[in-house]
Formats: sequence, C-alpha cells, structure tokens
Amino acid sequence: MAASAARAGLRVVDGLEEASLALVDLTQPAGGPALRALLDSPRAASLTLVVLVEPGETGFTTAEALKPADILTLPVATHELAWRLRRAAARHREREEQARSQEDLSLLLELTAEYAETSDVEALLHGVTRRLAEKLDIARATLVMLGRNADEGIIVAASDDPALKDLRIELSRYPEIREVMRTGKPVVMQEASTHPLLGDVERRAVAARGIHAIAALPLPIRGQVRGVLLVRAAGTRRTFTTREIDFLTTVAHATAVALRNASVLQSVRGQTEAEKTARLAAEEQAASFKPYQLFFAHVSEGVAILDDKACVLSLNPSGAAMLDLPAPDARGRHLHQVTQPVDENVLMELVTTASHGEARSGVDVEVCTAAGRRLTLSMSAAPMRDEDAATILSFRDVTDARKLEYELRQTKDFLERLIDSSVDAIIAADLKGRIILFNKGAEALCGYTAQEALGGLSVHQLYPPGVAKRIMAMLRGPEHGGKGRLSLTREELMHRSGERVPVSMTASLVYEGGREVFSVGIFTDLRARMQLERKLSDVETRLEESEKSAVIVALAGTAAHELNQPLTSVMGYAELLKRRLKEEDFAWKPVDIIYREAERMAEIVRKIGKITRYETKSYMGAQQILDLDKATSHED
Repeated sequence: MAASAARAGLRVVDGLEEASLALVDLTQPAGGPALRALLDSPRAASLTLVVLVEPGETGFTTAEALKPADILTLPVATHELAWRLRRAAARHREREEQARSQEDLSLLLELTAEYAETSDVEALLHGVTRRLAEKLDIARATLVMLGRNADEGIIVAASDDPALKDLRIELSRYPEIREVMRTGKPVVMQEASTHPLLGDVERRAVAARGIHAIAALPLPIRGQVRGVLLVRAAGTRRTFTTREIDFLTTVAHATAVALRNASVLQSVRGQTEAEKTARLAAEEQAASFKPYQLFFAHVSEGVAILDDKACVLSLNPSGAAMLDLPAPDARGRHLHQVTQPVDENVLMELVTTASHGEARSGVDVEVCTAAGRRLTLSMSAAPMRDEDAATILSFRDVTDARKLEYELRQTKDFLERLIDSSVDAIIAADLKGRIILFNKGAEALCGYTAQEALGGLSVHQLYPPGVAKRIMAMLRGPEHGGKGRLSLTREELMHRSGERVPVSMTASLVYEGGREVFSVGIFTDLRARMQLERKLSDVETRLEESEKSAVIVALAGTAAHELNQPLTSVMGYAELLKRRLKEEDFAWKPVDIIYREAERMAEIVRKIGKITRYETKSYMGAQQILDLDKATSHED
C-alpha cells in the first residue's frame, strides 16, 4: 500500500485527522471491526472509502452497501492499486470542491436574504464581514466606502469590532484600495510583505502584523467603484485560492447592490412626509393646468406637462396613444419610465434646458413604448410658468419620416457615387445657367474642378459663343428628339485652356409640376475617336492610291506589250523603205519622219512599261494627265 500510494502521489498517515482516503481490507478478520470503528468516527463523513474484498458475489454484496469510491479484489498489483488510489483521490477532491461550492452558495443565499430583509444597514454590514471572516478563517474583513475626497475613505464595518464604523482613513496608506479605484478590478497580493504595489513603510507594517495575503474587491454602484471589501490573511492561512477570490467578488457585488437599495429605501422612508406634501402640491398644480389639458386633448401632437423633477403631471390622448400607455398610468411617473429612451442623456438635456428657462425644439429621441414599439419622436420643450418650474413637452412621431430620410440619403449617396464614377461628363444647370452638378468626368473634360464649377461658373462659359442658347432652343422644340429631349448630336465644349473639345452629347430638361426646373447634359469626349477616324481616313487614302497605282502599272504593262508589236512592224517597214529610196526622192523625207516618230513612240511605250507609281501633271488647264517622267524616274 505504501508503494502504491507513493506512485499515486499520496502518503500514508497514522491518524484519521490528516486522512482523505481510507483503504479497508475486508478479506482480513479484523477488517469488519476496523470498518465499523471508522464509520463511527467523526471523520467518516469527510473520508473517501476504498475497500478490498474477496472475489465473488458475497464480497461485492457486502461492499455495495458501503457505497465506496472503488472496490478491489485479490490479488492486487502495485500499479493497479496506484491507479485506483489516484482515481479515488481525484473523486475526493471533486467532492470537496462541490461541498465548498455548496457552502459558498448557501452563504451567498443567506446574505442575499438578509440584504433583502434587514433594514439595519450598520448591523447588516458588520454581520457580512464577520461571517466572511469566520468562513474563510481570515484575520479581518473590512468594508471601506470612498469619501467625497479622492484621498479619503470611511470604514463602515469590520469583522472584529462591531462598534467600528464611520472611521475615516487616508487612502495614501492603502495602495491596494487606490489600485482598485483606478482599475475597477480586484487586487490580490499573495505575498503582501514583498509585493511591489506596497511601499517600504506598508511592507514593514504588514510584516509586523503577521499579514501574509491581502485581497481588495471593488463595490461597483451605478458603474463606479464606490467602496472596497478588504480582507487579510494571517496566522495559519497564508494565501487565497482562485475560488475564494471569485466568491469574495460575488459577495462584494451583492453588497454593493444591497448598499444601493438600502440608501434608496432610507431615502424613500425619509421622504414620506415630504411626498405627501409634494403630492398635494402636485394635485393643486395639476388642477391649475386643467384649462391647458382641455386644449391639448384636441391636439394631434403628443403633449406632456412635467414638474420640476421631470415627472408627468398631464399627458394628452395623442401622446398616450403614441406611447401605448393610458394617460392616468403615466401621471406621477418619471419621464424616463414613460418613454424608456434609448439615450437618456439626450432627453434629460432637453428637459433640463427647458427647466432653466430655455426652449428647445426639433430634437430627435428614440423611445420604446409600453407595447415594445421602437419610435423616433421629434421633441420640443419649453418652460410653462417660471413660478411653477413646469415644463411643457410636445412630441410627434417621425419614425417613418426618418426612415424615409435615411433611405433617400442612401439613394442620394449611391447616385452621387454612380455619377462621379461615370467616365462621361455629366453637367446640370438651373434655368439661369448656374451649374448645380459637375462630376469627375466633367472635371477631366473641361479642366475645371467641381468646386470651381459650383462656385459661380456659368454653363455658357463651357460652350462657344451662342451654342448654349441654340441647345436650349433645340431642347424646347420637338424636332430633335421631342420636347425637353435632345437626341445624340455633335457639339464642342470650351476647355479651360481655350481648346475646343469635340463631344457627342445628349440632354434633357427636368420638369417639376409641368415647370422647367433645370437641364442636364451627358457629354462624351470625341478627341480620341476623331483622331482614330483621321488615321483611318489617311489609311484609306493611301490604300486608294496604292490600288490606283497597281491598276496603272498593270495597264501600262499591258499597253506596252500590246503596242510594241505594231510599232516594231512600222519601224521595220519604214527602215526598208528608207534603204530603197534615195535622199533625193520625194518620198524619202516622209518615210524618215515615219521612222523617227515610230522610234519616239517606241520610247514612250518603253517608259509606259516602266511605270511603278501614280504621278500626274497639269494638262490644258485643270485637266490632269500621267507624268511619265516622274512615274518612271526612280528607275534611273
């Protein structure tokens, strides 16, 4: 058993006081008496039992009635016993943790019940600190509330002294409390005498008083740290476990709620007589407002009359219908309770301003009605009579209007982004020529920024002289796409630099109730397109010339081929005639002329055969003929 316990991380002890597990060997004759003695001992309830029995039905039947954590049979190997003991120890720890959690829960429930039932706050707080000190076995538990001065605290209860209360302390001597105030989170110092948060003086004081650990837990009230639960461990207790810190944090929160409720209860009890007087005064005040109520009963807007504490004195039927609350149920209730605003600050600022004599109007407040509807009310508030410090609050339901405004704003933003992202220029102007829309495309096309265009630039400055008036005349006539519309046409815009920019444009007039409101035009820059057209035209021209040259070359080759044969014959016969004639003969000279002209024709035919390009020259006025010399000069 000793070897198995060592392997399981356990140790064998002599007495029951230190024991957590008990292993009983029921296979031995002395096992039964030993088990009975164990079960009769005061420690039996806190022990986890493991039994060793003979294999067989009888042994297990005997052990089953004991409800042990585990049952073993002989023979038992050392490693198996170690595993069984380790598992039993884990079960024991889980049971102890559950027991401690149950104790914490029970104490918390008891404290909560006392918070709800006890009206003696001083006795209640002392009882809380005392019971915490007893449960956690700590030296002292103290409740410290923060004073109005940031450097001052007030001890309202201490576990070790019922008479200790309203003792003022300097927080400069308590760094742990100041840290809780700063962070709003628990501060735990497990080694207080060496903790860096404490100064040298505080460390020496802690060590001298034998304090080992300190925990400071915040008491949050309405979102602010208004106090601290301070606990200190001394003597045999040296640290606080995580579970204990969580439990103390929960108690601190519950105590904070109890303190807040107690202060409210005391305030309510202390004001009973004042309330009676105030109620009578309110009834008199409500009676004085009766003529106004009769008038407000027929108003379509909601109207509420408030007293100086923003409580409702009167609510007209329209307001009651909007808030889904009968008017009598609203009377006497605070405005917050009646309207349940999403943002209390906006509503209270409106009412406070009016109570100080300044009227406010058109303030949107989101409220939640008694039926759970979410509304947006446009509220106005004004002082009713200075001597009564009364406020009149009027409101109307603008939920649908605000929703529509939001949708229109979204649509407007979308259209603006769409217009700005357009490559084409989009320009709109009113009937006086003032530009009211100038997108990014217009900036690129005209050279002006949108700020310059909207700042006083006239639409007439964007066109050549007279063009703007001509376009407006075309828009108002039916010939160019119908009245109010201008179909696609080509015009020119004036760039800031003075350059004329060719554009294709469409335009239209926008009407409102049959009346012209403004005009809008969409312009496409044609400079790149026209440059491309010019290039295409040049290519076509060159292509035509190339085709014409090819035709001429082919024709010249054909003509030269066809003319060479008859010319050769003419020249041959002319030469034969010249040889048979003498120069004195009358026919020799005509034959010689025929021969020379035939040679000249042959030269012309030779040139025609060498034509490779189309070159012309003037002939008889405007007529153009082929220039043979230039058409064949590149051959030379």
